[in-house]
Amino acid sequence: MPGFLQSQGPSAGPVSSLREGPVLRVQLNDPESGNVVSGAMLDALLDVLAVPDPEVSVLVLSAAGDDFCLGGDRAEFADWLDDDPTGRGIRIAGDKARRVCEALSTSRAVTIAAVHGKVIGAGLALALSCDLRVGADTASFRLPELALGLPTAWGGVLPRLIHEVGAARTRELILTGRAFDAAEAYGLSVLQRVVPRDALDEAVTAWTKPIVRRPEAALRVTKAVLNSYSAPTRLGDPSLLDAELLASVAAATRRQRGTGGTEPVPIR
Repeated sequence: MPGFLQSQGPSAGPVSSLREGPVLRVQLNDPESGNVVSGAMLDALLDVLAVPDPEVSVLVLSAAGDDFCLGGDRAEFADWLDDDPTGRGIRIAGDKARRVCEALSTSRAVTIAAVHGKVIGAGLALALSCDLRVGADTASFRLPELALGLPTAWGGVLPRLIHEVGAARTRELILTGRAFDAAEAYGLSVLQRVVPRDALDEAVTAWTKPIVRRPEAALRVTKAVLNSYSAPTRLGDPSLLDAELLASVAAATRRQRGTGGTEPVPIR
């Protein structure tokens, strides 16, 4: 199994982290669910990311188990709508998702996503928020939100996807919701490198070694400049609306389909 942390079992919580000198390794650690992004996982990610360590120059995001991430936790979405049909719980989680993804993209450290298995919905948003992305050659990707009655509005994934992939291809992937493999992901710049699954650690190390040798100030400023140049092509910051869009459309879809129309299962 690929990964940079030894699994610490259920008591470790939905996210594990390990500091190794200037490298911080963060692992989605709920393999039994397929690492679905729950409210608890968002809270755990914020605990790790919200107050960055100035001594960390590289942050590596990986996942335990067979899949990187099967998307958002639909069971939790259904529970939130049961508690408040206006979608307040979804709105709160959507705001947390935006903060997590922004913390990854704006971190002073270089962020690297190492993905394998299925990378779906919210999982793709997390990966796209990282500066560098390497994937196993068996990885597969999908954005199924439209088929589930939801907008593609989680963590700022839409403007990031348009920026990295292009508007025309993004439109096709979202409207059809089709899966695409690692080779296509590489061609779309969703991934910058594709390797065999057992070579993920080696690929990350190949990127990490030269980065940690760079002078801290030069590295920090260079990343800030890269982010500033990409900002004009991301249509301002529409991700500020993601939580409201997600909550309102989820609530409307629930009303249209009836309470039985939302199956309490993860996005797969």
